[in-house]
Amino acid sequence: MRYKLMAVDIDGTLVDSNGELSNETKKAITLGVEKGLIFTISTGRPIQGVEPLIEQIGLDLPFITYNGAMVIMGESKKILYQQNLSAMHAKSIIELGKKYHTTIIVWVDNQLYVNRIDDRSRKYAEGIRVEPVLMKDIDEIVKNGVTKVLWYDEPDVIERHENEVGQYLSDAINYHTSRPVFLEFVDKNASKAIAMKKLGEHYKISPSEMIAVGDGHNDLSMLEYAGLGVAMANAKEGVKKKADYITLSNDENGVAHAIHKFVLGSTSKA
Repeated sequence: MRYKLMAVDIDGTLVDSNGELSNETKKAITLGVEKGLIFTISTGRPIQGVEPLIEQIGLDLPFITYNGAMVIMGESKKILYQQNLSAMHAKSIIELGKKYHTTIIVWVDNQLYVNRIDDRSRKYAEGIRVEPVLMKDIDEIVKNGVTKVLWYDEPDVIERHENEVGQYLSDAINYHTSRPVFLEFVDKNASKAIAMKKLGEHYKISPSEMIAVGDGHNDLSMLEYAGLGVAMANAKEGVKKKADYITLSNDENGVAHAIHKFVLGSTSKA
């Protein structure tokens, strides 16, 4: 099988435990693209949060952002697909978050809004180099739909919220943790798998010709959708069980290993 598209998560997958992209992985990506591979980074982050990677890789790649709510070209910023939460659903998530007294992050048109300026919202904003805007008129902010809502809290609190919120929210809302401190909400028609489907339609590539690589629960949809689902050695056990292949860890250039094995036809390192 010749694989034509590869979607790769960032944290715990593409970058190491220090958040760095290794030269070996960068070289493997370049070699794959030179061979005709469509390499896409698939993340919960907005496009601003992956711009350092765009600069490092130096290629105009498609990016699956907001856990699939937006597919956008990295350099040109051309949007290939977008699926927003409705104003009604976004507001219900925000109001529920207020009741839980959690830090709420809202993304609209790549602009970051927060319910309060605290250590968590500052840390989140600094990590993606975006200035947060304090939410004042929620109805005005959400009126045309919302890309993503995120709750930021302690891991045990987020775990409790994840187990409880389903009883209060519409079935039209997808939610999952992306990191232990993040609970993310998107439209039911926004997922990494759906984003891969849209990219497949754009590039005329079938699911059987796709590889997906990840480590977390928010990666499961794309690992199950792709012809080849690859879990990192450091992935959660539930993710490993769903994968077709387990590569090396993110600190051992697991993505580069997968590219060499399944795209370049060699397990040797570049």
